[in-house]
Amino acid sequence: MINEKDLGEVKYLFQIISLFLRIYSFKFDINMASTIQIFGTKKCQETNKAIRFFKERGIKTQFVDLSEKALSKGEFESITRKIPMEDLLDKNGKQFKKRNLDRMVYDLETELLADPLLLTTPITRFGKEAALGYQPEIWKIWINL
Repeated sequence: MINEKDLGEVKYLFQIISLFLRIYSFKFDINMASTIQIFGTKKCQETNKAIRFFKERGIKTQFVDLSEKALSKGEFESITRKIPMEDLLDKNGKQFKKRNLDRMVYDLETELLADPLLLTTPITRFGKEAALGYQPEIWKIWINL
């Protein structure tokens, strides 16, 4: 039979465990939300430098290969809130030249969504923040270095 003193200690222990689980759950949610997304291609040297930057610091990343998967409309809108759409277009890239876009009139958003190889890479995203190109100073702020 449990006396009142033991019952009080058990209740106290359950309160501590409950508090620990709430704190752990909160930290887990923050870590899940703070994954760095890197959009680019495996052949892009700047993208590979970005991947290496985070890997060397033990930061979890999600790499999205633009040669295999285009940006979703939601991802695109999130990125263009921080980076002007005109800056996303890689006017010096192979795809821009291949498609002769310098001689055409086109809707920029439509083209960037339809052909992700037109994007300047890497594009990095952290929550609501986004950066274009190799930006270690910005990334250090993101990861609090």
